[in-house]
Amino acid sequence: MTMTEFTPLSSTLGGVVIGLASVAMLSFNGRIAGISGIVGGLMTPGARDDRSWRIAFVGGLMIAGLILSVATPDVFGGGSPRSWPWLALAGLTVGLGTRIGSGCTSGHGVCGLSRLSVRSLVATAIFMSTAAATVYWTRHLAG
Repeated sequence: MTMTEFTPLSSTLGGVVIGLASVAMLSFNGRIAGISGIVGGLMTPGARDDRSWRIAFVGGLMIAGLILSVATPDVFGGGSPRSWPWLALAGLTVGLGTRIGSGCTSGHGVCGLSRLSVRSLVATAIFMSTAAATVYWTRHLAG
């Protein structure tokens, strides 16, 4: 499977699962399922009392990815065309951007938009248009 393949059934199912998980997180924990905020809370000194659920959440994401990669390795494709240092730099840049923007695609794009947050609408419009411009630039202009 390639990243450009049209997969309406699995995409819809994935969206439903993400939506249900977000609703469950807000309903049962009173928290937004924004990954950057959850991970950022792990790195905040003095926030010991709410570390356990954050560790469980991030651990669950990692374990689910590991299970999926073992069960169906073709889902993740053939790896990245970029080197590990470039991937690390990209990850750090995204992390910095999510801290500056006070949220990420899951926090603003999934949870914020579903709560009709204007701030999340603006943030999502900015990072989606930036992503589209970046893909266009890297595929068509940068060679």
